[in-house]
Amino acid sequence: MYGGHITDDWDRRINNTYLEVYIKPELLCNMILAPQFRSPDPAKFQYADYSNFIETKLPAEQPIMFGLHPNAEINYLTSMCDNVFDTIMNISGKVGGTGGSSDSQQYNILMDYKNRLPSEFNLIEINSRIKDKNPNVVVCL
Repeated sequence: MYGGHITDDWDRRINNTYLEVYIKPELLCNMILAPQFRSPDPAKFQYADYSNFIETKLPAEQPIMFGLHPNAEINYLTSMCDNVFDTIMNISGKVGGTGGSSDSQQYNILMDYKNRLPSEFNLIEINSRIKDKNPNVVVCL
């Protein structure tokens, strides 16, 4: 997949191919972009209309929109639930008489998590020092 920077002849070649083959006016004229979601007629839309169309008419993301089986999301959601419950179990302490206070164990775990967090950034001050807001700087911000 093309990454966004044209750094050599091969990048230029693949970019030109994409532009010639895929980027056509028909792309935005009633083309099926996702199941039950067609692009609007560009003759009837301005930029603000497109923005509104995307915000109000775009269907919720589903595996089938990306060519995946409808059950593909199950593994992802199961994994996310496992992670959430593992975290809850880690900070809630253990049940049983293993010695030591459950509250102190929870406190130690929470302090460990807090110590791993990065320090806060003053974005207003950082923004004021930036002279050139190129795309890489914008992504970092």
